Order: sequence, then C-alpha cells, then structure tokens
Amino acid sequence: MKRFRRHGHESQRDKHKQDLYQFNKTVEHGFPHQPSALGFSPSLQLLAIGTRSGAIKLYGAPGVEFMGLHDENAAVTQVHFLPNQVELVTLLDDNSLHMWTLRAHNSMSELLEIGRFTLSGPPGAPPSVTRVTAVLAHSSGELLLLGTEGGHVFVVEVPGFRELEENNISVEDVQNRIPEDYVGRRNLECVETLHENPLNPRQVLIGYSRGLMVLWDLDRQRPIQHFLGTQQLESVWWMEDGENILSSHSDGSYCQGICHLVNNSLSKVMCLLSFCPHSPPFLIFSGGMPRASYGDRHCISVIHSKTHEALDFTSRIIDFFVIREGVNHRGTIERDPSALVVLVEEELIVVDLQTEGWPVIQTPYLVPLHCSAITCSHHVSSIPLKLWERVQAAGAQQNTHYSKKPWPINGGQNLAPDPPQRDLLLTGHEDGTVRFWDASGVCLYPMYKLSTAGVFLTDADPNDNMNQGSEGEWPPFRKVGCFDPYSDDPRLGIQKIHLCKYSGYLTVAGTAGQILVLELNDEAAEQTVEATVVDLLQGQEGFRWKGQARLDVREEPVLFPPGFQPFALVQCQPPAVVTAIALHSEWKLVAFGTSHGFGFYDYHQRNNILVKCTLNPSDQMALEGPLSRVKSIKKSLRQSFRRIRRSRVSMRKHHTNNLQEINARLEAEALQEMELAPVQRKIEARSSDDSFTGLVRTLYFADTFVSDSSHSTPSLWAGTNGGAVFAYVLRVPSLERRAEDPVVAHAAKEIQLMHRAPVVGLVVLDGKGAPLPEPLEVAHDLARSPEMHGSHHLLVVSEEQFKLFTLPKVSSKSKLKLTAVDGSRVRRVGVAWFGSRTDEQLESSLVVLTNQGELHVISLPSIKMMVHYPCIRREDVSGIASCVFTKYGQGFYLISPSEFERFSLSTRWVVEPHCLVEAPLQMRPKNPSSPVHRDQPDGVPTEHRCVCSCVIVQKPLFPSCC
Repeated sequence: MKRFRRHGHESQRDKHKQDLYQFNKTVEHGFPHQPSALGFSPSLQLLAIGTRSGAIKLYGAPGVEFMGLHDENAAVTQVHFLPNQVELVTLLDDNSLHMWTLRAHNSMSELLEIGRFTLSGPPGAPPSVTRVTAVLAHSSGELLLLGTEGGHVFVVEVPGFRELEENNISVEDVQNRIPEDYVGRRNLECVETLHENPLNPRQVLIGYSRGLMVLWDLDRQRPIQHFLGTQQLESVWWMEDGENILSSHSDGSYCQGICHLVNNSLSKVMCLLSFCPHSPPFLIFSGGMPRASYGDRHCISVIHSKTHEALDFTSRIIDFFVIREGVNHRGTIERDPSALVVLVEEELIVVDLQTEGWPVIQTPYLVPLHCSAITCSHHVSSIPLKLWERVQAAGAQQNTHYSKKPWPINGGQNLAPDPPQRDLLLTGHEDGTVRFWDASGVCLYPMYKLSTAGVFLTDADPNDNMNQGSEGEWPPFRKVGCFDPYSDDPRLGIQKIHLCKYSGYLTVAGTAGQILVLELNDEAAEQTVEATVVDLLQGQEGFRWKGQARLDVREEPVLFPPGFQPFALVQCQPPAVVTAIALHSEWKLVAFGTSHGFGFYDYHQRNNILVKCTLNPSDQMALEGPLSRVKSIKKSLRQSFRRIRRSRVSMRKHHTNNLQEINARLEAEALQEMELAPVQRKIEARSSDDSFTGLVRTLYFADTFVSDSSHSTPSLWAGTNGGAVFAYVLRVPSLERRAEDPVVAHAAKEIQLMHRAPVVGLVVLDGKGAPLPEPLEVAHDLARSPEMHGSHHLLVVSEEQFKLFTLPKVSSKSKLKLTAVDGSRVRRVGVAWFGSRTDEQLESSLVVLTNQGELHVISLPSIKMMVHYPCIRREDVSGIASCVFTKYGQGFYLISPSEFERFSLSTRWVVEPHCLVEAPLQMRPKNPSSPVHRDQPDGVPTEHRCVCSCVIVQKPLFPSCC
C-alpha cells in the first residue's frame, strides 16, 4: 500500500527546523597559521596579517575582526594600506596584486576584494622585469609604486589598477644618471625598497639591492640625488625630519656618527625621533647578531639613550612596526613612540616603549593557543559569576609582569551585543598545562593558566634556560613571548579535562595514566599530593607492560599559587593514556578509563572504590605503550616514528616539524588501517579479536533506575571500544555520613552490541525524554528536577548507530543507523539545547560529528535525523578529532595547530563579529598627478628639497647632487 506525505505536517516540521537550526562558521580564534606579511594603518588603527595559505586578516579594537581569502593558492608576501583610505593592497608570491576594501553593508563593514592586477612587460621581456619586490602606497591614496626584480619602478593608479606608463621609472633612466664606473661593474639588481619623502610626497627614494639609493622627482621625472653603496641593501628608514636617511646592509653594520660592525645581516632598521625636548631618538633594528655566537636567535634591538636591549623572540621575525600615541598619517603633530608591534612566526608581541623596563602588553586576540601543542579541549557554558571572578583573580596574579597600558590598536567599532553568558574553553597542552580562555565573545581571551608539572619529578632542570643571558653578556638579551613547543616530559601531556562549574572541582588526566583532582583556592598553599596507585590489570597473568614508566611524584610539600590546586592523585597501572573521565562533584566521585579498564575514586575519603579490567587476551597492542595523542591508539610510539622515517620521501613538499601535524598524519594512517575506503565499507559485526576492544571510550554517572522501576539509584556506566556497556549501582552515603561510611559499588548490567562497534557516548533520558541535568545543576536552581515518573531510557551511541534501551530492563526500544553505504562513523557526540529567537522554550538534541566531517542534529527522545551540514574536510583528521561541542549548539575545532574555527548550529546562539570601520576624515586630492602641497614645520618649502645629509652604513659615503 502506498503512503502519502501529509504536506501540512511536513511544512510545519520544516518551519520548526528553520526556527531552531542554522549552520554558520562564525569566527576564527587564535593565531594565524604560518603568517607571512604584516601591515598597519595609522589612520584606521587596523592591523593586517597575511598568511602562506592566502588568507588576509584584519584586527582593530577587541572584537573588530575581518577575514578574506584569496582565490589563488599563493602566499601573501606584502600588505599595504592606502593612506587615509579603507582600502588595502596585497601582493602574492605569484606576483599578483589584489585590492581589498572595507565596505559598509547593513550598518556593518565587510572585507571585499574589488580588483586584481598583474604587471605585464614588453613582449619577450624576462619575468624579472615585472616581478614585484617592493610596493609603496603613495600618500595621495591614488598611486602605487611597484619596484621589480629587474630594477624598474612601475606607477599604477588605484583602485582601478591602471598603469601610468608615462610615469614609469626604468632602470635605464637611473643608470644614465649615475657615474659610469659604478654602473659598469654590475647591474643595479632588484628594487629593495621604496620610500616617500616625509616632507615632500613628490620625491621618492629608490633603494636597489646592490646598495645604490636614488632620490627621484616624480614631477620632473629625473633624479635629484644619489647615494652610492657597496654593500647589499636590506632596508631604508627616512627619518621624520626629512633630512636623514638610515639604511641597513647585509654585512650587519649601521653608522650614525661612528661605524658599528657586526657579523650578521641587519634586515630592517628604523630611527624614531622624540618630540619631547632633549629626548634622544629610538633606534630599532632586527638582526645584527654575530653569527658565530647568536646565529640561532631571533632578535630585535632597541636603543634609547643609555638603554639597550636585545629582545629575544621565540620564533622567526616576520616584520615589525612602531605605534605613535595619537598619531595620524602625516599632516599632524606626531607624538613619541608608544609601542613596538612585532609579528613573529608563532605569535604577535607588543612591547610598551613608554613604561620603564619596556614590558609586554597582553594581547586581547591573536594569542598563541599553541604555545605548547594542544592535546585536548573542554567547554563549559554559563559559568556562575562567583567562579568566574575567582578564576579571573587567580589569572590576574599571574599577569603582574604585563604592562598596565591599554591595548594600543583600537580601530573600528565593535557593534556586537554583550555576550548573554560567561563561557570557558579549557585547553590541555603537551607540557602539562591547562589554559582557561574566555570564550564568551569574538575574542578568545586568556584568563588563567594551570601547570601540573610541579606535582611530578621530571628530567628538566629548572635552572637550565637556553634563553637566559649570562651576567655581563652583551648585548643584554631579554626573552619575550610565550611560545614554547618543547615539553620537559611528554608524559605530562593533558588528555582529558572535566570542570564542575558549581563546586569549583577540576579533574585533569594525562598521558602516563595520571588523574589529578583539584580545587579552586584563592590563597597560595603548601601541601603534599599523595598518589593512590590503581592496578587496572588486577593481577592478570601473561601481560607485561612495554610502554612508558609512570611519573614520579614529589614527596616533599609543594607551594601552589592561588588558583586550582591538586589535592588528590590517582595513578593507573599500567601507566597508559587516560582515554575517558567523568566527575560527579555532588557524590565526590571521579571515574577514569584507559585501554586496560576503568575504575572510580572517592576524592572525599581519598580511596579507590572499584577497578574493572576490560582487557581482552588478544589486546596485545594495549600493552605496547601507544603514542598518546593518536586518538585511534593503533600504533606504538616506536612503530609510528619508524613509519614516519620510512615515508618521509613521499611526504608532501611542505613539511613541518610541528608535533600536532605529525600526529594528525599518524592518526590518518591508523584510521586507514582500521577501515576500508568509505564507499566500500558496510556495517558488519566485528571480531572480538580486534585490537583495543577493551579501551574505555566513555564514562557516565547517572541517578536512574537500574535494579528496579520503583527506586532510582546512583550508577556508573562505561562503554568500550568493543561495543560493551557496563553498569554499576552505587551506594553513596548521606551527607551526614559521607565522611565515615564508604561508597559501595556492585555490577548491575552488561550490554554487548551485536555489531561490536565502539561505544562513544551514553545518555540517560528521564520520564519526559530529557537528558538528566548536570550534577548540582538542580541544587543551584538552574535546571528543573528530572522526571522520575515514567520509564527512563538509556541512549547508547556507537560509532555506527544510536540505540535506545528502556530501563531498568535494558530492552531495545528503537535505533537509528548512521549510514551503511558511505562509511560514516561517529567521532564526536554531545547533548545541546536549541531554541528559536522568539520562543523561550528549549529543546534538547544530540549533536554528532562524523569521520566524514559532517554535523548531524538528532532529536531526543525520538532519535530522528533533523538536519545535517558539511563542516570539516574528511581528510582533516586532526580537525575532526579536536572538535568540542558546547551546551547551546556551538562548537570549536582546530583548523591549524594554532587556530580554532568556531561554528554554530543554532539560530538563537551565534557568536560572530559585528563591527564598523569608517573612512578617516582626510580626503583624497582630486588630481594625483599634481604635486601635493602641505604646510611644513619651520617654513620648509615642499618642492624639490635636496637632502644633503644622510646616515649610511658601513662607510661614510658622500652624496653627490645632480
């Protein structure tokens, strides 16, 4: 018999979906991966960063963020804002130029690409003739000067990218006007730099790689002056007085009165005059360190009066600039330098130049999430105000070394509404730290850092710091930045985190089987952390652990600073990676699992309650000591790195040593070994002989009906990689007897899924089909009490299907198969609450991410597929493995080792930038080809001023006027 759809019902259901669900990728948090270019607009107060992948990102005041992506898969090599305009130009390494603008739309600005251009040379000309090496955005806002590898300078009108051929400066025009004996030795090589005269915009300084500098008159089309250099030119700085030029060369020398020689390249130099009476200038340069002693350091030297510091950065320097307090782009009285902004390969650092000691200003964005490699994440929504303030206070005591100055880049207006709630994102790291981030809004702001390393004895010597200079060392080095990819001991790596926002208890678990229980304390405390060793093998014979040794615990008392302080430690034996944890702060219990079994611990009485070994006799791989951060745990550490060495030849051309990416490749290989190609695989029963069947994937505490239908009891549920579910009934003493009477547990149920797919999630639904509330949530009046009348249900989420069982009989009620054709498997699962913008009522749903990178929303308790969206490329195994869901339909996943992508599935809760950037008050001149006349200080005329004094590196070269 045919079935016909009830169109009215279907349309109503579709309308309901549209009210609740909408997928958006909203904002990227963290530091751009592989930055390659830096730009700054003093008039807009906007910072721009280009990356090797072709992304362009703009930042202003906190919350003001824009992102664009070039269609070309090419690196951004230069970024230039047009002065006093809302446009900027990017140069890619494929030699293409792109024009971007911030255009207002619906009272908000958006970054749009409005044009692209590539220089075209004469027929038959070599590519070097038009290969752009230097770009000058003229102060008129309507001209670009493009220096090329062949020594030519092309003049292009913007924003339309129209070449003004009559204004071009050919290399022959320059060679004909300098001494023949200088030209005769070799060509001038590429244009290294282009600078506009600070006092006369119709004069441009052209610097050639060979060392020649020519001052060119744009109106008369002829040189005014030239400076003959013999060393390769690296950079030029034209000082604000218009009378002095400072240049740096490849031999690492600069000269100002006397010649100072070193043995490394000075890649960039600037000299900034002070406008305070009798105040000396700031001399700032990168490089210049003697190769023999400091060739591996990334330094910028700052010299001011008698103060000289070599700022030693954590990674390679990309570029830097200096902000002047209250500066506008020319035509105004400028103030003293206020901040040095440095973009290095792994972070952005801002140094306060107005405060004694030149401290670092903490950045409200672009914070390096990957200062140590991220190993896990945990999101907590709706943090109570009291806990929030205590975490803030603990973090503030850690940040006393930062400058008190406000963030100096403040362009644009943040129009986003205040966040409706306070959210935390906790990230675990390879060095044993847990970082707390304010994830409430557009900016992911650092709040507090917890280190677990102090609990253990490691091989690292705390006094062994390669970046600390010895006493009397010259120049005086100072390490700046927090990027530190090296871990003292990889066993410290954090694998699981669980925070109870109501009680302030925190549980973190690590790579070597360690589980720490911590409590928030507002004062420093000195205490000893005693370990409880738990044998998960329970004395089984025939098993020998071949992996890492456990971490040794410090026996002496340790002084812990204010914040989260450990008071209990559980050490699993064998010391394998902790794969699952659960915390119930009302019962004061913590459950933990590894590849060998699970147990749970009473942190109130400091003793272990239960141990269950889940190891299968065939699980020999579980005893090999697997690499902790490979989520499939398929290969041992030795086997994994042997495969890396064997496959290095066939790896992609761009290779990185970052451990995060190495692990992603390892995981991809392991997954390929575990499953066939997606289009070939079908759901089928798995053998119990498969490796890692005993690995514990999920743990869950619930107050529900396990033994009978009339009395609910506390219970613990555990799901394994082999499709088994274990249930234990707990007897938790009353509050009055909690300190004296023990917690008792006994086995109650065991479920074995027929297809033996790994169990990745467990949820108990109350009598109304709603998920049980979090521990203490009802006690704090933040959730209704669960419905205890009517049947409870257990939802078992395996990698391949969702199955609903009635409790306490554990009889199958319904199920939903994910896919039987394309090989989809559940990788991440979470419960989320959805609501429309107009209705206060919330609905609970299951949010799922598959190995295909697709998001699914499944209704509860009916377990029907509601919507699905593509989110992550299925090849991005690391991104899929890193995904974490929030309680209100949002999520985060790593798009690179240093960046989280934020997404939303909800129409009601969306966090995204809403900002406006308005054009500066200054207007463009109508005719860019005519001279621009401005009032100059001290009555200096603007036309054809001859620069008769200069500061040249290496040797005092005498200028010759034409």
